[in-house]
Amino acid sequence: MAKHPDKKVPMKKSEKGKAKNTRTGSIIGKTLLVIGLILFVMVIGVGCGFLTASLNTKPNLAEDIVPPASSQIYDINGNEIANIHAAENRMPVSINDIPKNLQNAFVAVEDNRFYDHAGIDPRGIVRAVWANIRGRTVTEGGSTITQQLAKNAYLTQDRTLKRKVQEVFLALQLERQYTKQEILELYMNQIYFGQGAYGVQAAARTYFGKDIKDLTLNECAMLAGIPKSPNYYSPLNNLEAATQRKAVVLDQMAKYGYISDSEANAAKKEELSIIKTSNDGIKAASYFVDYVLQLLVEKYGDDAIYKDGLKIYTTIDMDMQAAAEAAMQNLPTYFTDANGIVQPQGALVAIDPHNGYIKAMVGGRGTDQFNRATQAVRQPGSAFKPFVFVAALENKYTPDSVIDDKPLKVGGWEPQNYSRNFSGKVRLKDVVRWSLNVPTVRIAQDIGIDKAIFYAQEMGISTFVLNGATNDRNLSTALGGMTRGVTPLELTSAFGTFANRGIHVDPVAVVRVVSRTGKVLEEAERREKSVVSAANAATMTNMLVDVIQRGTGTRANIGRPAAGKTGTTSDYHDAWFVGYTPDLVAGVWIGNDSVSDLHGMAGGTTPAVIWRSFMLKAHTGLPVRNFEGSASYTPASDTDHLNLESDKEQEDKDTRNKKEKHSDKHGKSQGTGKSPSDNTGASSKSPEPETPDDVPEPGMGVEKGRN
Repeated sequence: MAKHPDKKVPMKKSEKGKAKNTRTGSIIGKTLLVIGLILFVMVIGVGCGFLTASLNTKPNLAEDIVPPASSQIYDINGNEIANIHAAENRMPVSINDIPKNLQNAFVAVEDNRFYDHAGIDPRGIVRAVWANIRGRTVTEGGSTITQQLAKNAYLTQDRTLKRKVQEVFLALQLERQYTKQEILELYMNQIYFGQGAYGVQAAARTYFGKDIKDLTLNECAMLAGIPKSPNYYSPLNNLEAATQRKAVVLDQMAKYGYISDSEANAAKKEELSIIKTSNDGIKAASYFVDYVLQLLVEKYGDDAIYKDGLKIYTTIDMDMQAAAEAAMQNLPTYFTDANGIVQPQGALVAIDPHNGYIKAMVGGRGTDQFNRATQAVRQPGSAFKPFVFVAALENKYTPDSVIDDKPLKVGGWEPQNYSRNFSGKVRLKDVVRWSLNVPTVRIAQDIGIDKAIFYAQEMGISTFVLNGATNDRNLSTALGGMTRGVTPLELTSAFGTFANRGIHVDPVAVVRVVSRTGKVLEEAERREKSVVSAANAATMTNMLVDVIQRGTGTRANIGRPAAGKTGTTSDYHDAWFVGYTPDLVAGVWIGNDSVSDLHGMAGGTTPAVIWRSFMLKAHTGLPVRNFEGSASYTPASDTDHLNLESDKEQEDKDTRNKKEKHSDKHGKSQGTGKSPSDNTGASSKSPEPETPDDVPEPGMGVEKGRN
């Protein structure tokens, strides 16, 4: 019988097994081949490098160090405001002054075979190569402490084979010229720790306000963890990540026998007192300068900023900055927290809405370097409502649209107006003027909260939580009850959209960066987006003008066309005023770092006063202009108002009562060092929903907005 050539003959079990083994063997063979080729190239490179090094050895490698150059930061007018340096902020210390715990911490986490190899660690290289092959990416490096010293002190940060070969033979040369202790000393005086601090002594002063010899085991472990990623693991930038990294260092120290497991566990539980010392190279606008450095370090790396002599031209206007700092002197003093920081804290951001230039930035009282203008994510309260209102305008509402101001129940949640009163039929412009809560929720319910969130996102708010069991897709968001909150920078930038006729321009801090050779490395590009129609932006502005003229924000009146919105959270944890003129948008936030009671402070009180103080000075010499496309400016009158006890009047009354109550309890002196107690009224949090599909589900600590 003829065989069918196309017919497949089933494989026997033994044949299948042989095929499988063949495939497995092929994969292993290829992997070993790759490893072999890599090792071959490295051996050849090292050999060539070693030969070159042997022929070109100098008696002292210190002669080859290229001195770092300071970088300068300039304001919008080209005046230098900061000299960012490296060498001047390096304070070399002897190895004898460096605690043994710190030495051991670096060895344990950076190069555990440091005392056993001759500058390069073949075992570590093989381990790193294998890990990178398995991960199909560069996840580990095989560099020793000696190699890192060679790279940081003598070479560029380029990731090239040539640079790696140079690094290897320089490491071998270092090991021939110096003892292990000398190499460790050089390395620990060379390494970068973030915040402009090079070397362990500068780092100890920067983070702990003490000399290196006085560091505890806990502090040593924290410092040793920072160089892996100085910006990310800096406890001033990311305390949680720094603490996790510290735990890794302690575990490594225990693993290699430098400390016991019990010592490691005890150190993990200890709290650290982080102190940020001032940088003498920063002459003014320290919060803004730190923000600029953060942006550029992420783009160019630490060495480029602190060693390569960049010229950094920024948007800051020092006259406006001085006005902002002066205005923030109006902050009251309630108490001093456990870290010695006076509370409440505050932030002020001013932006040109037409080009996005940040003109002024204050991130706190100046007693620390946590930048609340860019890093504090706080509940906006009723300062969020304009996003609901503009979404309504984009969905066929008008200022004269009528909304019911009457009791509303959504599942188990019953939102209340600030005054606890209801006014029946009210117009949208009245809702805006008096910051009425219940009608705002009704509007969001009608158009859908997703629309308000959409417009807020388009205007630059990036902190929404949109997925998961706890998210912002609920009606409490309409009153500023967000899962996370917003930063003053983003909220201020978002309001600039209204001032710029519906076009949002991303905030800009850096105009141009130039290298020490004169090469332009970057120039700011205008990034803008049309979000709402010019007509609706003008309508929104008209209603927000009314807030300042006749509504909750009268304390912000500067005698020229201005629009704005107050914001107060239900437990008086956050108070805001965000407003703008045709020329400038500015936002003011006040709150305790501990998220505690502000003693009745509302957005229409101190924040509005600070905003007014700043804007008056910032507009000195500027001509009075009306908003384009908006009604002409007219002084406020008392003839156009709701026939009810206004939320503003109630706000003033509540504020007085809260202050009197606090004075009765604590007396005139409030610097007790203790956090004031929270207002835990029934309205502070949304109740459990009865019908999950329709009921707000705010996140932990979410507060419903007030005026």
